[in-house]
Amino acid sequence: MPYPNRNRTTMAAAPSFDSIRIGIVSVSDRASSGVYEDKGLPALKDWLGRALRNPLQFESRLIPDEKDRISATLIELADAGCCLVLTTGGTGPALRDVTPEATLAVAHKEMPGFGEQMRQISLHFVPTAILSRQCAVVRGQCLIINLPGQPRAIAETLEGLRSDSGEPIVAGIFAAVPYCVDLIGGPYMETDAAVCQAFRPKSALRPAGG
Repeated sequence: MPYPNRNRTTMAAAPSFDSIRIGIVSVSDRASSGVYEDKGLPALKDWLGRALRNPLQFESRLIPDEKDRISATLIELADAGCCLVLTTGGTGPALRDVTPEATLAVAHKEMPGFGEQMRQISLHFVPTAILSRQCAVVRGQCLIINLPGQPRAIAETLEGLRSDSGEPIVAGIFAAVPYCVDLIGGPYMETDAAVCQAFRPKSALRPAGG
C-alpha cells in the first residue's frame, strides 16, 4: 500500500544560503619568499569556514610588504567580485609595514570603527596593541579589513572575547561585518551563532536560510 505523503512529513528542505566569494591576503616578505610557512591564510580559512554557513569561495594571495603590490591585489580582488577581503600582517610601525597605507590608497570610504575595536580587544592581552594600525575601508561593493598577523589574534579580533562561562566580554568585529556587507550591496551572510552572532536590525533580517 503506497504512502504518498510520507516524505512530506519526514523530510525538511535544506536551507539555501547565498554563495560568497572572499579574498584573503597574507602580507609578509619572509613567508612570500619561502623563508617560513605562512600561517595567516590557513587561520583565516579555518575561522571563516567555522563562522559562516554560506558556501564559500576563497581567493588567496600571499604577497610581500610592498605598498603598490598590496594595493593592486586589493583592487584585483574587489573587482573580481569579492564582497569581503581580509588581510593579515604588515600593520605595525616597522618601516616595511605598509598594509594600512596600501589599503587606504584604494578606499572609497573609510570605516574607522573596525580598527578601533580591534585595538580594544588586543589591549586585553598586551599594552603594545596601541602600536597596531589596522584599518578598514569600502571599495565599491567590497569591505576590506586589515587584521593582525598572528593566528590567535586573528580569531580574537574576529570573534571577540568571552568569559569562562561563555558570556560575551568584548564584541568581535565580525558581528558587524554581515550588515555592513548588506549595506554596500553584497550577499546575505549567515553566521553560526556558536562562533559569532551577527547583528542586524530587525528590518534587515531574513528568515533562516531564506
